[in-house]
Amino acid sequence: MPVTVVVGTQWGDEGKAKVIDLLAGSHSHVVRYQGGHNAGHTVVVGDERYALQLVPSGVLYEHVTPVIGNGVVVDLATLFGEIDTLESRGVSCSRLRVSTLAHLIFPWHQRQDAISESLRGESKLGTTLKGIGPAYADKVKRIGIRAGEVRDSERFRALVKERATQENALFASLDEPLLNVDDVVNQSDALARRLVPYLDDTVNMLHDAIERGATILLEGAQATFLDIDHGTYPYVTSSNPTAGGACAGSGIGPRDITRVVGIAKAYTTRVGAGPFPTEVTGELGDRIVDIGHEFGTVTGRRRRPGWLDLVMLRHAVRVNSLSDIALTKLDVLDDFDTIRVCVGYKLDGRTTTAFPDDAETLSRVECVYQDIAGWKKSLRRCRADSELPAQVQHLLSLVESHTGVPVSVVGVGPERDDVVLRRSMS
Repeated sequence: MPVTVVVGTQWGDEGKAKVIDLLAGSHSHVVRYQGGHNAGHTVVVGDERYALQLVPSGVLYEHVTPVIGNGVVVDLATLFGEIDTLESRGVSCSRLRVSTLAHLIFPWHQRQDAISESLRGESKLGTTLKGIGPAYADKVKRIGIRAGEVRDSERFRALVKERATQENALFASLDEPLLNVDDVVNQSDALARRLVPYLDDTVNMLHDAIERGATILLEGAQATFLDIDHGTYPYVTSSNPTAGGACAGSGIGPRDITRVVGIAKAYTTRVGAGPFPTEVTGELGDRIVDIGHEFGTVTGRRRRPGWLDLVMLRHAVRVNSLSDIALTKLDVLDDFDTIRVCVGYKLDGRTTTAFPDDAETLSRVECVYQDIAGWKKSLRRCRADSELPAQVQHLLSLVESHTGVPVSVVGVGPERDDVVLRRSMS
C-alpha cells in the first residue's frame, strides 16, 4: 500500500496518534498534512508518554522519515521546543523534514486570534488562541511568509519587519499594545536559522520516495467535523483535516492513495462551543471524562463527552471515502451497565440518517438510540477478535452495518500494544 491516510471521524481527540504509531511501523514516511500546534497527539510506549504537537508521530521509529507538509502552519518556537524535548528523551529528530511551502506563525497571529475571539463576546468559538486561523488567513490573502523564505536571512528579516510594522498599524487603530518590531525580527531570525537544516522540497521528495517503492502515511490534525468545509461551521478549524486535504497538504495526488483509515472513539467528545447531539452531562458525563482522561493534550481543557454517533460516522465515511475504521478507547466503557449508540436523528417529526448541512439544524435534532448491554469486564488483555466479549462484537457489527465499512482496529487500552487487529496493518 503506497499511501495511507489516517483521519479523525469526530471532533478530534479520537486517538489518532496511537493508530498512526501502530501503522508507522510498516511505513517509511509519516507526513503531517494540515493544522498547527493547536492539536496534540499522545503516544504511550511502556512507561513513556509522548505528547506531540507538530512533529509527526512516526518520529518514534528510527526507520521513519517524519515530514511536516506544505499544508501545515508552523510556529517555530513550539516546533523547536518539541524537538528539544524529544531529543532530551533520546528521540532523534534529525530525520525530520519541513516543507519549504509550509507557512509560518508569528506573534501578530496570536495577537489577532485573541482580539478576534474577545470581540465575539458570548459567541466565542473556543479557539486555542495559537494564531492558527490568522496564519491561514494570511496564506489565503497571499501575504503569509513561507518556511522557504528563511534560507535568505536578509530577505526573511525584511519580510518579518514589513509585516510586523503593518500589523502594528492595525493594533494602533484598535488601541492595542504594539509589537516590539526589532524583538520580533531578531527572535524570528534566530529560530529561522535553526530551521534551515530541516527544510526540503517535500513534494518532490515524497514522489521520488513513492517511485522507489516507499510506503507513506499521511496524518491529519483535528477531524472531519472540524473541517473548514465539512465541519459544524463556524465551530471548526481553519483547514481541511478530511482525506481530500491530505492531497492538497502533502502534494500527493488522489490516485496514489490506496487506503483511508478513519479513527473513532467508542464514544464522542468535542472541545469548545458548537452543537453536540449525543452530549452527556452531569454525573454520567463526568464519569466518562474521568475514566477517559478527557482533557486536551495541548490546552488542558475539559472535553465535552457524549455517546457514539453513527449518523456522524456514516457521514465521515462518505466525505473521506473511508476504507476501514479504527474504533478506540473501548476500555473506557468497561464498567458501564449500558452503552448507548445513536443510530438516527429525529428532526421536525421525521427520522433521518442524513447528517445536517448546518450547525443550527444539528442543534435541533433528537437522537434515536440503540442500547447495548455493557460487557462489565476489562478488555486490556484482549489481543484477538475471538477474545472480545459478545457485547463488543455486537457493537462492532452495529458500527459496520450502519457505515458500510469494516472495523479493522479495536483499541482496548492506552498503551501501544493495547489493540485487537482485525485486519493487517501492513
